[in-house]
Amino acid sequence: MMHSRSVKERIDISIRDIWEAKKRISSLVDKTPLIQSAILSEKLGRRVFLKLENVHEIGAFKVRGAANKILSLSPEARERGVATYSTGNHGMAVAYVAKKLGIEAVVCISNRVPKAKVDSLKRLGTKIEIYGDSQDAAGERCYELERTDGLTVIQPFDDRHVIAGQGTIGLEILEELPNVTDVIVPLSGGGLLSGVGLALKSNDRGIKVSGVCMEKSAVMYESLKAGKPVVLEESETLADSLLGGIGLDNCYTLRMVREYMDNAYLIPEEEIAYSMAFMMDKHRMIMEGAAATGVAAVLGGKIPRQEGDVAVIISGHNVDLSVIHRIIQDYAICNGVSK
Repeated sequence: MMHSRSVKERIDISIRDIWEAKKRISSLVDKTPLIQSAILSEKLGRRVFLKLENVHEIGAFKVRGAANKILSLSPEARERGVATYSTGNHGMAVAYVAKKLGIEAVVCISNRVPKAKVDSLKRLGTKIEIYGDSQDAAGERCYELERTDGLTVIQPFDDRHVIAGQGTIGLEILEELPNVTDVIVPLSGGGLLSGVGLALKSNDRGIKVSGVCMEKSAVMYESLKAGKPVVLEESETLADSLLGGIGLDNCYTLRMVREYMDNAYLIPEEEIAYSMAFMMDKHRMIMEGAAATGVAAVLGGKIPRQEGDVAVIISGHNVDLSVIHRIIQDYAICNGVSK
């Protein structure tokens, strides 16, 4: 076990925590657009809206949870600094918020994190430590820094403040689309789905929440099947933001995902690639593989053709240009587009 937390720390998360997070992060995090996709709406036969979390300055939704957690720290904890472990986007979020607040930050990453995300971390001026072949290995180094240097660990997903911060997306969807009946959420450690699910179902238990992730190394999906956290070897995937374990001592997200998720869909790599290229072609929108899983669920016919509006959370756009080049070439060949 990488680390342990006592039972008394497992404080239930309520809708009030999400409203408090909304107010707390407002100085650092802007509300993101919710736009209708005409082409996806036509394909599904229902109005489909895209919640554009890719427009944040760091290019990903993770800034919400990171901001809420760091802003909740005591002055003494802020003075000592923070550390985190990440497949990229959460690390960038912590680095970004820490820089805005003048707090020292260390980001521990594995050697699997794509160059685009490493370069973004470097631009934010944070200290980077590359350790091991997985997010779990990077996490071990992070908790070592907590013990030796007194840094506060900002967990990527299994933390009540992080979950509440991500849940503000659900509030924004309801504010603009009160008749929404289905919300599609990228699923990894479960912080995003836990927060959004709580926000949505606290208002209407009838809203369907669907989790989407890649077929390879779908740890939360396999953990739900097993009824406990499991460990899987990380595989190469376009949806690298969805890699990483859920923690053997998971406090919140396994339980909350089980409670709030109605459907789970595993997306093959070729459908992720096609959806990334499709969105560049039809919407002129760059998105990373994790974000494209929701679009793939729509294009792949996984979402039922029934009444009600659908919201798809576009979680981020941090992807290497080499990956974009490859999938666009493949897409052009498949669609008979000449060079």
